[in-house]
Amino acid sequence: MAETLGIEVAYATAARQWLLACRVPQGVTLREALRLSGIAAQVPGLDIESCPVGVFGKVVADPQQRQVEEGERLEIYRPLLIDPKAMRRQRAEKAKAARG
Repeated sequence: MAETLGIEVAYATAARQWLLACRVPQGVTLREALRLSGIAAQVPGLDIESCPVGVFGKVVADPQQRQVEEGERLEIYRPLLIDPKAMRRQRAEKAKAARG
């Protein structure tokens, strides 16, 4: 029998968050672990094949290659709705307009 690893899979929307504890076979990649976790079935419209993912708050550049390790928390990130630079620019423009 293949050894398994205990991991967590986390995803959050503005309205709800999911934190799933699960076991996956040793040697699986991040993407495969997400598939095996079953989170896609619990979150309608979640595309685990292309969304950015990370481990403990750090984005993983190649989740198809990186293997999961015991105790890790895999995080699925939502796409940004607005570019952070554009948001800062908008806030600066509003502040400048408010000062007159």
